[in-house]
Amino acid sequence: MEEEVRLMKGNEAIAHAAIRYGVDGYFGYPITPQSEVLETLAELRPWETTGMVVLQAESEVAAINMVYGGAATGKAVMTSSSSPGVSLKQEGISYLAASELPALIVNVMRGGPGLGTIQPSQADYFQATKGGGHGDYHLIVLAPATVQEMTDFVALGFDLAFKYRNPAMILADGIVGQMMEKVVLPPQRPRRTEEQLREQCPWAACGKGSRGHRNVVTSLELDSAKMEVNNLRFQETYRRIEENEVRYQEYFTDDAEYLIVAFGTVARICLKAIEEARAKGIKVGLLRPITLWPFPKEIIGNLSKKVKGILTVELNAGQMVEDVRLAAECRVPVHHFGRMGGMIPNPTEILEALVSKLNIQQ
Repeated sequence: MEEEVRLMKGNEAIAHAAIRYGVDGYFGYPITPQSEVLETLAELRPWETTGMVVLQAESEVAAINMVYGGAATGKAVMTSSSSPGVSLKQEGISYLAASELPALIVNVMRGGPGLGTIQPSQADYFQATKGGGHGDYHLIVLAPATVQEMTDFVALGFDLAFKYRNPAMILADGIVGQMMEKVVLPPQRPRRTEEQLREQCPWAACGKGSRGHRNVVTSLELDSAKMEVNNLRFQETYRRIEENEVRYQEYFTDDAEYLIVAFGTVARICLKAIEEARAKGIKVGLLRPITLWPFPKEIIGNLSKKVKGILTVELNAGQMVEDVRLAAECRVPVHHFGRMGGMIPNPTEILEALVSKLNIQQ
């Protein structure tokens, strides 16, 4: 398959991108608003073209453990779900991180807590960036704002996961999962041969280990001293990720007197609010984190030295705002404006919140 331009939903784009990346296996379970990922894969039948395994597991717990098994052999494997489904996967995600296994998890967020609503949300920020499972671990977390990024982040997520032997997550709000936009699909990548896999992943269960036998892949270590050594190695990996993989976009920050920080599709709504603000003479800029972990704290810290105040806009009660406050180091006021339960703010609401919370004189 060559590069191709199509009109499709974000969820559909995930499926097409997975096939074109050369993913070896997808293991999932239906849940709104991400069910089209599995449905599209079932419709496209990639097992007949690329050899990709597509399996609807009996539960979310089963799906993430299938991912663990596939990742342990060095295969490029993934799963997708939505908020309460990802909650069920957390133990397996923690095992993946502790076993230093690359994998891709897609979370198309819906409102909660609990079963909540099937409407869009960004309330899984804490779950994704602070480690929803147990132990001292991090996921690489990518937050797409467009259907094109839903496509592109499949390859980016896998590439980063294999580079650092650490699970990656695409954390998408339900808006981008369901919206339709023009997408440029990448050309087909060939899947790795078994020989290439053994050479590229010597750590895998069937990889070419240093002693010429199968490796044991496990997250269990009963010796406390050895487990501390493992954790120190994980922390060193996280330090390297923070040094090298921070991604963000800036808009109108050169002359900004006020700053909005927003991620995902909410950032797109904020851009319209900024357009309205600047028409009224209010100089506002936008910082959109693309990696929620590692978080772009350095650039936010630098911008906090230039602006008079910061507003975070999120589809939650205030989660990313905590990281923004830490980055700003109390230099300027940092406030939050959010909608919950599937409600989406409009640009006028955001502008009104900016003016009122930061006491901007018009």
